[in-house]
Amino acid sequence: GAFTGWDEVYENFLEGYYWCLREDLGDRTVWLRANAGDNGEQMTRLRRNLRRAREEELTERQREMVGLYYDQGMTMPQIAERLGGSRSTVSRTLRRARARLYRFLRYTL
Repeated sequence: GAFTGWDEVYENFLEGYYWCLREDLGDRTVWLRANAGDNGEQMTRLRRNLRRAREEELTERQREMVGLYYDQGMTMPQIAERLGGSRSTVSRTLRRARARLYRFLRYTL
């Protein structure tokens, strides 16, 4: 069947994304508690923008690898084997995809 765990994937990505933006706070737990109840609208907007960014900003290859890594939970070596490349190529492609998503998303908040 079709993959239905998008909300969990986005929550995990967004949590990591927010942590990258706020790493200067030093204590992730304190930041999460301080922002837990009042960011629903911002999270909804970020989820919508993340979907749009994946469709519009990533190359087909990046979308494929992001889907396998984040949506399907495959490891980099598994992706490399499946797509016939090296682990370093997968790592580099995912890093570039995350950078593109970050550049797009930081202007949409």
